[in-house]
Amino acid sequence: MNFLRLPFLVKLTLVVVSIIGLGYLLALGQSILAPFFLAFLMAMLFLPAATFMERKLRFPRSMSTMTSVFIMLMILSGIIYFFTNQLSDFSKDLPHLKEQFTTVFNSLQHWVSKTFNVKVDEQVDYINQGLTKLLSSSGVILGFTFGIFSTGFGFIIFFTLFFIFILNYRRLLNNFIVTVFNERHKSSVQEAVNEIRIMTKKYIFGLFLQVIIVSVLTSTLLTILGVKYAILLGVLTGLLNVIPYLGIFISLLISCFIAFATSTPSTCIYVALGYIAIHAVDGNIVLPFVVGSKVKINALFSFIGILLGEHLWGIAGMFLCIPAIAIIKIICERVDDLKPWGRLLGEEPKPHKKKKSYKISKNITLKEMD
Repeated sequence: MNFLRLPFLVKLTLVVVSIIGLGYLLALGQSILAPFFLAFLMAMLFLPAATFMERKLRFPRSMSTMTSVFIMLMILSGIIYFFTNQLSDFSKDLPHLKEQFTTVFNSLQHWVSKTFNVKVDEQVDYINQGLTKLLSSSGVILGFTFGIFSTGFGFIIFFTLFFIFILNYRRLLNNFIVTVFNERHKSSVQEAVNEIRIMTKKYIFGLFLQVIIVSVLTSTLLTILGVKYAILLGVLTGLLNVIPYLGIFISLLISCFIAFATSTPSTCIYVALGYIAIHAVDGNIVLPFVVGSKVKINALFSFIGILLGEHLWGIAGMFLCIPAIAIIKIICERVDDLKPWGRLLGEEPKPHKKKKSYKISKNITLKEMD
């Protein structure tokens, strides 16, 4: 049966049912699919290094894979050590932060009592009631914390194993994708797979460079403004910037919070203006140049992807949704029937400026043309 010859309502029903079923399977297999997809992205990033070790250094496939895993774990360990070290320094300033916010809170209490006629004692009673409810559910909080820790530990284990398998059996996976189609389409499928792999690798590498550039720009800005923990906030901003629009807003709130607690209120304004400038530079210069306009996703589907990713896979889904949409866009642009969907996910093409054409009359003499 030819799908294109079916009535429109039948095709629409099949598409909607397929999307619902796919979403249900994605939500059901979160614990496996989320680390698998992240491992696939990291494998694309480490693929040039593994290929170099095999071709130039004559490493066996297993040895190049384990070397790549060792390098990746060293990088992750360095990031974890950096955040742990910075957070330990941050904990030493907690008494100062508490004192600063106590002063601000007292001022806010007096403002609320004058504006809304709510006495300070009543405000304290409301806060104590909230704290009592929070402390009464300490068992739930401990269970939630343990669940996050155990889930994160399992995520790292599955991610590492999938990373090893994808790098080690990449040729087998590639041959399966090519041979699963008809023999007459073998050459075109192989060409499409190679192109998608190259574009995906460039996109992931560009995204990695974008994180570094935004981290450096933000760290420099906060250092100039004299904000404490500038490097920590800069790296956090670079990582959160992977989540479009929402990530830079969250990092802005955190930086303004720290700037207000450790510096003057005017510094918060400069931090906000600096973040707006960095976001403008990132969106108009860094992202098109480093990541590339071919896989750039428009703001509408970026936001929809973030909501769907958070609903399906939680925080991990918010980080992974943008690379997933970019890969879907790459595939759609290489399949004739799916090209409209690829254009829908991308940015609107800029209209070309028409050059002014001047009609010259045949009766114009050479002197007039001079």
